[in-house]
Amino acid sequence: MSQFIKLTDYDASIHREILDALTREDEAIVEICEDRAVATMRGYLSRRYDVDAIFAATGDERNQLVLMMALDITVYHVFCIHNPQKLSQVRKDRYDRAMEWLKQVADEDISIDGAPLLPEEERANKATFLVRSNPKRTNHY
Repeated sequence: MSQFIKLTDYDASIHREILDALTREDEAIVEICEDRAVATMRGYLSRRYDVDAIFAATGDERNQLVLMMALDITVYHVFCIHNPQKLSQVRKDRYDRAMEWLKQVADEDISIDGAPLLPEEERANKATFLVRSNPKRTNHY
């Protein structure tokens, strides 16, 4: 169970009555979706950041950007439980933005201000080689 997200954090993203209607007032569903969101984020952030410290933070110690992205991913999963065919475009866009942000953080294109980094030797152990090339061209004869 994730202690990173509190039930009151959802008030800035979704009305409580909508959240209660989607989950049928079952807080276990919300906790499952929170755990899935945090696990997803851990996978992307663990190469560079101390994810144990990030997700162990409580109250005002939490990084607000990480919290916002975790909420967007969680709310998306909650909405998918209800009716994925009638998913709000705003929710889909916010989820896509959160996933794109995670990919950019993992690729080290952007960084998280104030987030605790892993020690240098641990980051060096997780370093990988990256080989890139130009996009494939389509030749027409």
